[in-house]
Amino acid sequence: MESHFRGSILVVDDEPTIAEVVARYLDRAGYRTAIAHDGDQALASADRSRPDLVVLDLMLPGVDGLEVMRRLRGTAVPPGVILLTAKGDESDRVIGLRLGADDYVVKPFSPAELVARVDAVLRRVERPVQDAEPLVVGEIRIDPAAREVTVAGEPVVLTQREFDLLLFMARHPHRVFSRNQLMDAVWQYSFYTDTSTVTVHIRRLRSKLEQDPRHPRHLETVWGVGYRFAP
Repeated sequence: MESHFRGSILVVDDEPTIAEVVARYLDRAGYRTAIAHDGDQALASADRSRPDLVVLDLMLPGVDGLEVMRRLRGTAVPPGVILLTAKGDESDRVIGLRLGADDYVVKPFSPAELVARVDAVLRRVERPVQDAEPLVVGEIRIDPAAREVTVAGEPVVLTQREFDLLLFMARHPHRVFSRNQLMDAVWQYSFYTDTSTVTVHIRRLRSKLEQDPRHPRHLETVWGVGYRFAP
């Protein structure tokens, strides 16, 4: 299993066997990995090593996974986050996505699938920036090269996935995309069983970009079909 991009991954799980198996698969894929077994260790390790992505179990002793993610999102350069959740933790998954998680994987999971999802989250790093000229839509300015967004001149903090989703839709104005199509184009998965993450990301983008998120001007819902970007 090969990965052209060599990034750094922090694996956080209080079950040593799971953490070691995940780290071993990521090592084989070419990533540099570190392991933490609780929230305090995770925060200390992230502060020291500044990983590109954190594979984060929600159920941790001490500082739990959601609090770890809140603190990671408050850092100057937030890492990508993939949550590890139990099958019945749907409410925690939704909270995690709203807080800015890029993806989640439900236990029990295939380590190979997790590696594929890590690849998908980090794949944007290895792709050259195309059409790098900033896009200006009303008061929204999207800068692909700097990966920055401003609204009325004020910077807006987006997660990696939020930015990728916004940029993709803004580059295809008026076109309606289903959630499956957006998963293919932005998440770049060849497999998925739950596309609700798209809905959560659209909702978060509206809350950050729209003057009235309940009546969006740009990120529109086309009922029964999907979403479109209206310039």
